[in-house]
Amino acid sequence: MKIAVIQGPNLNMLGVREQHIYGPMKLEQIHQQMKEFAEQNGVEVEFFQSNLEGEIVDRIQECYGDANGIILNAAAYTHTSVAIRDAISAVSLPTIEVHISNIARREEFRQKSMIAPVCTSSIVGFGPFGYHLAMVGMLQIFNEIRVAQQAAQQAAQQA
Repeated sequence: MKIAVIQGPNLNMLGVREQHIYGPMKLEQIHQQMKEFAEQNGVEVEFFQSNLEGEIVDRIQECYGDANGIILNAAAYTHTSVAIRDAISAVSLPTIEVHISNIARREEFRQKSMIAPVCTSSIVGFGPFGYHLAMVGMLQIFNEIRVAQQAAQQAAQQA
């Protein structure tokens, strides 16, 4: 199983920008923790970060046939990007939206997620730990898919 972790604009500045909102952890530290957790659970994880909307759309599309799920922090594009929303919808992969801060407690323009309706779930406001929660959630989703596939196979064999 493979999880693609896609990070949006300015997340490469974690640990530097607005530490009172995003905390002191750098993106590389978050990714290292995710990698260790993935290895412990026999899951491959791949990381991508871009400040460019089109590159994020391209990476989501590349996940089709290459990954089993996506963990996405679209950052500022969460609130503005129909293109990212459409890419998530097009690939039909389990996608967990992550936000370090609680977007419901932020400025009004940050409170609406354009991508949430096409994501499997959203994790907000847990700081960097939200990425760990997303990994746990994705493993649960993978397990539920596997169980459903096994049940379908058994039903087909009995028919």
